[in-house]
Amino acid sequence: MFDPRDPAFLADPYPAFAALRAEGEVHRHDGLGIAITVSHAASAAVLRHRGLGRIWTDAQPLERFASFNLLHRNSLLENEPPAHTRLRRVIAGEFGRGHVQRLRPMVGELAESMVDTLAAKIAADGSADLLEHLAQPLPVAVIAELLGVPTSDGSQLVAWSNAIVKMYEYGLSEDGRDAAEQAAADFVAYLREVVAGSPRGIVRDLTASELTPDEVVATAVLLLMAGHEATVNVIGNGVTALLTHRTEWERLRSDPTLLDTAVEELIRFDSPLQLFERTATEDVEIAGHRVAKGSKIGALLGAAARDPKVFDTPDTLDVGRSPNAHLGFGMGIHYCVGAPLARVEIAAALTALTKRLPGLRLAAEPERRPEFVIRGLRALPVTV
Repeated sequence: MFDPRDPAFLADPYPAFAALRAEGEVHRHDGLGIAITVSHAASAAVLRHRGLGRIWTDAQPLERFASFNLLHRNSLLENEPPAHTRLRRVIAGEFGRGHVQRLRPMVGELAESMVDTLAAKIAADGSADLLEHLAQPLPVAVIAELLGVPTSDGSQLVAWSNAIVKMYEYGLSEDGRDAAEQAAADFVAYLREVVAGSPRGIVRDLTASELTPDEVVATAVLLLMAGHEATVNVIGNGVTALLTHRTEWERLRSDPTLLDTAVEELIRFDSPLQLFERTATEDVEIAGHRVAKGSKIGALLGAAARDPKVFDTPDTLDVGRSPNAHLGFGMGIHYCVGAPLARVEIAAALTALTKRLPGLRLAAEPERRPEFVIRGLRALPVTV
């Protein structure tokens, strides 16, 4: 069984997933303390099954994690109907496909400006970090503008988010847990100030809605966190994949009609979210494995994305792959509400990069984050 802390596994987890999938669709992982699904069919079943839900359990002790628990107890992601339905209804219109498509020109202009900055940095220094100059600031700037918070606060929002999401990993140190709570407390205080001032954008709409004050803050924080975490990691992981599979970079660069399928393929090929847990609200059976009421099972999305029963040559990057039934944005009622916006942002980044920097190359080995559940990079040095 794989060790989620092993640097070799984190560098390339997919051979380990393939070996597990050859043995069966569901496995007990004693290190994680849960069962995990490694096939596409079993993972999809976990995401869709009505007897499996997101049942939040407060981090303990309560007095130590007051803000972290507040954010998650009132979160869309950690609730089932009817609370989930009520929370999702409030924000669904803001991220509908039609509304998001109207944002495409603005997102495209932001991406072009940031790639110009990246190009200038490369020209001046010989190389630059694509994460620092494009992958991180682009989604943060977009979601901050939509929510109505200052884009100049973007770096602080990213720092808080990065600290909080480490709590989703396994075996986090006590210092890391304390850092997550402190970041949550700071994030809560920040949003309360925004709400108490003259809120605009989505924060204004949330404040005027039926949501409680705690739900307003939790929803805004979730949108800020989810609004950049997935996108930054798809761009980082995806550009790395394209630059190490050079023929696919050249293929996309020479044929912009492949943009939409390329976006889906980058989400599939190196999933930014590797594991999504659900809790059984009744006894459930997944691919012959019994999940007792109250116990957890995790859909291993990275493994599902390489299932040869669903994807031809799954270990091959193919920017023209169609159909592409990846599970990168989930399924069922917890399907990512921000998926349309993420697709627009990823497409804008790829368009700006391939047009402005067609000769883009890796300047050094990308530095990977040492986490398993949220898969991404710390730095992506590039040159031309």
